[in-house]
Amino acid sequence: MQKQLSRVRLTAGRVSAFKCPMTKPQAFLWDTDTPTLAVRATPTGKKTYVFESRLRGGTIRMTIGSPNDWPIEQARLKAQSHKMLVDNGTDPREAEREKDVAAVAKINAAKIATLTVAEVWAIYIEERKPHWGPLHYRDHIDKAKAGGLPSGRRGGGKSPTQPGPLASLMPLALKDLDQKTIESWATKEGKARPSSARLAWRLLTVFLTWCGEKPEYATLLRQKNPAKTKKAREALGKPGVKTDVLQREQLAGWFVAVKQLQNPIISACLQTMLLTGARPGEILAMRWEDINTQWKGINIRDKVGGTREIPATPYLLHLISSLPRRNDWVFSSATSQSGCLTTPNTPHARSCKAAGLQGLTLHGLRRSFKSLTEWLEVPVGVVAQIQGHKPSATAEKHYTVRPLELLRVHHERIEAWILEQAGISFYPSQKTALLRIA
Repeated sequence: MQKQLSRVRLTAGRVSAFKCPMTKPQAFLWDTDTPTLAVRATPTGKKTYVFESRLRGGTIRMTIGSPNDWPIEQARLKAQSHKMLVDNGTDPREAEREKDVAAVAKINAAKIATLTVAEVWAIYIEERKPHWGPLHYRDHIDKAKAGGLPSGRRGGGKSPTQPGPLASLMPLALKDLDQKTIESWATKEGKARPSSARLAWRLLTVFLTWCGEKPEYATLLRQKNPAKTKKAREALGKPGVKTDVLQREQLAGWFVAVKQLQNPIISACLQTMLLTGARPGEILAMRWEDINTQWKGINIRDKVGGTREIPATPYLLHLISSLPRRNDWVFSSATSQSGCLTTPNTPHARSCKAAGLQGLTLHGLRRSFKSLTEWLEVPVGVVAQIQGHKPSATAEKHYTVRPLELLRVHHERIEAWILEQAGISFYPSQKTALLRIA
């Protein structure tokens, strides 16, 4: 223990008058009422109350605080409480640390209890983003967006964007997101926009499952997963069977209208969707590095199986070779923030209207590819593999392996037949120039 050169009953006047000689790094004035309490002074004039005692053969010293903040009696009480811990074999420093940890935990618990759905949603998508594709990530952003911003779509004018289906739930505290609230939300959104609401509900259900697996959020949920209720599911309804497809006799009109679009990138993108039967998001996500000109293959970022390779058929290569290579995206945009073409619903709708076709969606082009192959009696498994559908039979799943060249035989035949029905003359011997720079 520090050699005690002076011990007096500490008073405000004595503490104020106590000074450290300039020849020493520090000096102590010990209290007679509480022997473990002292005021420590330094040559600079700084003073603090300190506690000092012995525990398990060693000396422990703790700072209590400044005399400006601690009245003497309060400092004595603090030193006495530390001494009681020492007498019981407890290190008061550990006790203080545990108290600090408990205080921080209490503060954090209070903060977590007030977290909104939007705040936890942001944490969730940031954590899960590396495991998602671009389209799935964008769905989480779009379904929760607040809306009210100027429309970025061509022809959108000054009309503000509409809020996503989940926007009304985002300001709520997570602890208030119960079954009744979600069922009321499902009833309202199910009447206004059932298709979009069903997707939003599925995203919300997975999100709440994730919350239930996180100890810091699980305690906030009143039910295990408040979104999983029969009433909410029934309020959103069942998706109808989509039947929008291009018939063989409609191909010529559709191609004429699409090829007349002013934007050649959108035109090529729409034709690629039809000729590959791929999902719209998969086509929009194509990068130049996905095009293999040596083996004439295209690597598709599949939302089901990760990736799949399909043939780069002659006309398809011809379309792609005519596009500017201004960034990483095959179907690029000079105006979008990402540099990638956004979903071309409006241009496609205009083309369909010009061709006398009504109700044909972008996903309808995927259905059209599958339906048109029926004219050629192409093996179902071949079409499924090109489109990225899961195998539907044990033999197909475990025993059939089709290399790219075998797929090419069928895919080139499909492409040639579609072009023939559309009245398009194309000679496969034409050279392509995929690396043309814009």
